[in-house]
Amino acid sequence: MANGTAAPTDLDSRLEAHRTELTGYCYRMLGSSFEAEDAVQDTMVRAWRSYDKFEGRSSLRSWLYRIATNVCLDMLTAGNKRARPMDLTESTPLAQAALSPRPDNTWLEPMPDARVLPTTGDPAEAAIAKESVRLAFMAALQKLPAKQRAVLILREVLAWKASEVAELLDTSVASVNSALQRARATLAERQEPGAEAAVSDPLDEDQQKLLDRYVAAFEGYDMTALTALLHEDAVMTMPPFDLWLTGTRDITGFMTTLGAPCAGSRLVPVQVNGLPGFAQYKPDPEKGGFTPWAVQVLEISEGRITGFHCFLDTQRWFPLFDLPLHLEAETDQVEQGA
Repeated sequence: MANGTAAPTDLDSRLEAHRTELTGYCYRMLGSSFEAEDAVQDTMVRAWRSYDKFEGRSSLRSWLYRIATNVCLDMLTAGNKRARPMDLTESTPLAQAALSPRPDNTWLEPMPDARVLPTTGDPAEAAIAKESVRLAFMAALQKLPAKQRAVLILREVLAWKASEVAELLDTSVASVNSALQRARATLAERQEPGAEAAVSDPLDEDQQKLLDRYVAAFEGYDMTALTALLHEDAVMTMPPFDLWLTGTRDITGFMTTLGAPCAGSRLVPVQVNGLPGFAQYKPDPEKGGFTPWAVQVLEISEGRITGFHCFLDTQRWFPLFDLPLHLEAETDQVEQGA
């Protein structure tokens, strides 16, 4: 319970002021949208309950990060590392394509930008924050041991000093520097698919035109137009299925065979993982209108779409993005509240 230095309502507001950045930190640590939000809620509860022991030797923000780090390290003791399909299997030729789901806790999960990226007036800081939640970087983080992951995020993403990280982790500056060096070496050895994605913030004119053409091609289910927008080595993934496809022929071939029910879909823009994305609604033959099908995350490089990632568990993802679970037939767009 709070001591005399902060009334409960005042403490609540002071803790809440840090929720978004803490969610971003826990998301980078855990790779899961829902586990990150659970970790932050646990952090808030622990902070509230132990506030009378907080002696103010560090800032409230530093203290909260210490608690959040311990929560995340505890959650990671099970050794589960979130992955993308390309981390687990080889690319499958279309002729051998089979939709084999894996459990939810297998997958690196998408996250709305608004839940993890605090508002900042510094464009450079905003760009770094967005880059640090992109799928390729998130996948790379999952390859690191938990403490190296924490060190890399605190030092490289949040720009903490080595001495501050050492104090948070109860270790030495030398140990922090060593962990950072090892983490950097690991990331340098493993070039993640999608790491080359170059999306400006905000989108430049050419990138916006590319997305407009993508929407027209996808909603019109025009495979010729879509092929012109995809890089020849583009990758398509569809968690919770471990299948992933490479190349325009297999991607468009899949869309016209197993993916044929998506013809006539509607796309609603979303901001996800620091990248452009869309909520895909496909026609609902039973109720009419459109029913949720996927949250799409697009990776763009050199004027082409290089990554096309579809997260299909719509009962989880659409509420997370504050998206409706049905679109009327005459509604082409909805307000995006996330």
